[in-house]
Amino acid sequence: MDLLDYTSCRLCPRNCGCDRRITTGFCGCRAELRAARAALHHWEEPCISGTRGSGTVFFSGCTLQCCFCQNFPISAEHYGKDLSPRRLGEIFLGLQDQGAHNINLVTPTQYLPWILPALDQVRDRLAIPVVYNCGGYEKPETIELLKDYIDIWLPDLKYFDSGISARYSRAADYFSVASKAIVQMVNQTGKPVQNASGLLEKGVIIRHMVLPGQRKDSFRLLRWLKETLDPGTYLLSLLSQFTPFYKSCDYPELNRRITTFEYQSVVDEAIRLGLTEGFMQEKSSAKEEYTPPFDLEGI
Repeated sequence: MDLLDYTSCRLCPRNCGCDRRITTGFCGCRAELRAARAALHHWEEPCISGTRGSGTVFFSGCTLQCCFCQNFPISAEHYGKDLSPRRLGEIFLGLQDQGAHNINLVTPTQYLPWILPALDQVRDRLAIPVVYNCGGYEKPETIELLKDYIDIWLPDLKYFDSGISARYSRAADYFSVASKAIVQMVNQTGKPVQNASGLLEKGVIIRHMVLPGQRKDSFRLLRWLKETLDPGTYLLSLLSQFTPFYKSCDYPELNRRITTFEYQSVVDEAIRLGLTEGFMQEKSSAKEEYTPPFDLEGI
């Protein structure tokens, strides 16, 4: 089976098998590469954004469709503009020319048949790391395929409990899939490597956003990290930025921001477990202005 065959698409764990020339699968994407923004982005972790920004390309569509997605205009409503792989390669080089510290691919999995040729086209001229910014819901074959393309993995680890992941992302198998994917990312990439300026050149940052009412699920994820991954092999980023977006109002328990107690208790548990290599956020990060405008800039 050819993983990149979008005429019988099995790029993600949904394994829709659809012919994207004719119809769409779960991600809602057809046989055209589509993106909504390509610009310097300053709101990633400090070792990614640095002083000049991360050269971030926001792709349309998503394999998860979380009910609280802050990027829902592009992930669920598919706003964006169609691009050729050649144009995408030009965008990568343009971001590098603007001073980007890296090329940051946001929700790219559904477009790998087009992204990989774009990277091949410019790899002899691209002198900055490539970041794979995803929801963690990835197939092992995908991670293996990308070993010569991706320098930095930036996956989410969203849920431990299958009932929670089924309710909020329609993915009861989320943890069983994402946990294996993250172990493979760490094993494949190795320990984080930072340059003299503190910018990450290689490695894995595991993101976890604390959700309203789900701090105990966060505790279970932290304990899994402690028991599974060796110290010093990844960085942990605990996010407090949950803001009710998209369909959150349909879930009363999600129709609020998290409390200081909820977030701080997760931080305290991480410290108790010795998971202290990484990042935490100020509670003030839970603001709508941290979501970039999807206005086709740079496309």
